[in-house]
Amino acid sequence: MSTTNLIALKSIMHKEVHRFMRIWVQTLVPPAITISLYFVIFGSLIGSRIGDMGGFDYMSFIVPGLIMMSVITNSYSNVASSFFSAKWQRNVEEMLVAPVPNWVIVAGYVGGGMARGILVGAIVTVIALFFTDIQIHNIWVILLTVSLTSAVFALGGLINAVFAGSFDDISIIPTFVLTPLTYLGGVFYSISLLPDFWQGVSQLNPIVYMVNAFRFGFLGISDISLTVAFTVLGVFIVGLWATAMYLIRKGIGLRS
Repeated sequence: MSTTNLIALKSIMHKEVHRFMRIWVQTLVPPAITISLYFVIFGSLIGSRIGDMGGFDYMSFIVPGLIMMSVITNSYSNVASSFFSAKWQRNVEEMLVAPVPNWVIVAGYVGGGMARGILVGAIVTVIALFFTDIQIHNIWVILLTVSLTSAVFALGGLINAVFAGSFDDISIIPTFVLTPLTYLGGVFYSISLLPDFWQGVSQLNPIVYMVNAFRFGFLGISDISLTVAFTVLGVFIVGLWATAMYLIRKGIGLRS
């Protein structure tokens, strides 16, 4: 990597991190409060009635899923809102004419989204310690899964921002696609409890693979093979990266 590209990459990432840290009350506190409510309602109140799941108490079972849910939503929303703001303010045009390759622009925004997603995930993990004892079965699986997942949804947020025509458009995918897929992604239950037909349907949901791989890192249990889960993550990263690069290179939705 040339010095110019490295400086450009660092600059974009620094801008992105500074952006969400400057308004941390809006970007970091709300997810922490929301997840705390999940812990209280689903973990403490409802969990005590459900009992064990997968050989673990219900609170321990849902912790990995709730952490992953916070990582997904924040990685996505950070890039979607930031990149659309840059497009709306015409800042993207300045980057497009700058002497840096398109991959630096994509990597910079994705890196910023990953930073916010992983930071919020860490905050949620600390909050979880007040409700249950967190076990770690394989730290490397945890780190790899959270990194790949945050990258997938940061890329998704960038693509959403490219096609968005207004600020309202960047909330359509999270509301009507991301949220349903997350709730049906095995965060609150094991898909092994479902009838065979619905287990098959659930396997069409990519978030199922992410949540289960992440849960394996903590508890050592998973409804999905780790090899399959990481393959799915890899395919999504390659596909979304290629799509983002194509859109930036062609200037779709960016050049007026």
